[in-house]
Amino acid sequence: MNFFDIFRSKPSEVEPLRLDWLEVDMHSHLIPGIDDGSKSMQESLDLISRLSDFGLRKLITTPHIMSEYYKNTPEIIRMGLEDLRKSVKAAGINIEIEAAAEYYLDEIFLEKVKDGEEILTFGDNYILVETGFINRPQMLLETLFQLEMSGYKPIFAHPERYQYLLGDKQLLEDLVDRSLLFQVNLLSLTGFYSKPVKDFAETLLERGLVRLFGTDCHNPRYLDMLESLPKSKNYQKIQELDLINRSL
Repeated sequence: MNFFDIFRSKPSEVEPLRLDWLEVDMHSHLIPGIDDGSKSMQESLDLISRLSDFGLRKLITTPHIMSEYYKNTPEIIRMGLEDLRKSVKAAGINIEIEAAAEYYLDEIFLEKVKDGEEILTFGDNYILVETGFINRPQMLLETLFQLEMSGYKPIFAHPERYQYLLGDKQLLEDLVDRSLLFQVNLLSLTGFYSKPVKDFAETLLERGLVRLFGTDCHNPRYLDMLESLPKSKNYQKIQELDLINRSL
């Protein structure tokens, strides 16, 4: 070895991402062509292959249902899931795939719940719900209450991304008091969305409020950035949490 080789800096290598500890990703957009996620079956297969390689044993993909933009129905989602499963099997990718939905909380959704319309759930009657990022929905607490009274267990998708929640400590405490389940995006811990989102996600972690993680995978860029997760100071910590994911 040359004497000067000792002092030459070696490029830092990022630890390969493993998600074996998570077991199940319960938030993604992998059915092609029905929302802002995967655009084609081939893209879906590429994404699912990578998720399988990370060590996940199961995917519960959750297309958007939004009355103004993505007017998906249980029937549309089931048909898409059937086609996706056939293609995954044909491609020889060994992973289980189910589907539910990511419901946008608005007046139309509230009426669906009140009218007893079919709602896509997973696991122990869990339902994934989201809101807009900027303004607090006026019917937020009412809708959550109605879901609970109807026997559902709502999971709040990526609360760390809601600006109104970051600035409303009382609302956060109200949601915590009613034992709402919080699902944080793994990408939030990488700084993918912004530093404030990353900081809020870490605050939720420190308070022990995170019960589920999801990739929220929409396209290859999400997984490219997700591969930097092992650099997060929380990478080891999140692997030790008592997560609902593993029971799904």
